Amino acid sequence: MDINTNLSAQEKAETNRLVNEFNAQLNNGKAKSQSLDRDDFLKLLVTQLSYQDPTAPMEDKEFIAQMAQFSSLEQMTNMAKDFSKLAEIITGSEANSAIGKSVEILEGENTVQGTVKAVTRGGAPQVLVNGNYYQWSQVTKVFEE
Repeated sequence: MDINTNLSAQEKAETNRLVNEFNAQLNNGKAKSQSLDRDDFLKLLVTQLSYQDPTAPMEDKEFIAQMAQFSSLEQMTNMAKDFSKLAEIITGSEANSAIGKSVEILEGENTVQGTVKAVTRGGAPQVLVNGNYYQWSQVTKVFEE
């Protein structure tokens, strides 16, 4: 009994799309870094408050300044998430606008040209050209027909 373990170009593209979506969901789409995030900031603040010297408590000004820093960090984190969502929407919109248009796709060393017949949704859209799915990021040119 022979088992075919080769994937078609469409199956490879679909597998890549699923892997990219899964990786984007891990850690909320961010890689683990060496910088401090808001949870680390809160842990430091709570630890600082827990171990402060009762005879010389933290000044109000210091506490207010740290809370302002935390508030700024929270706002920047929310803005970064919103910008990421906006970038996904723009990328999806760009891909959708290519339906029915001729495109040039860079696949390794080769260039593929054809008309976009369909587009997949998601954070990493794919275009159907000449019967194969390609990542939108591989598209180098879009032509009017």
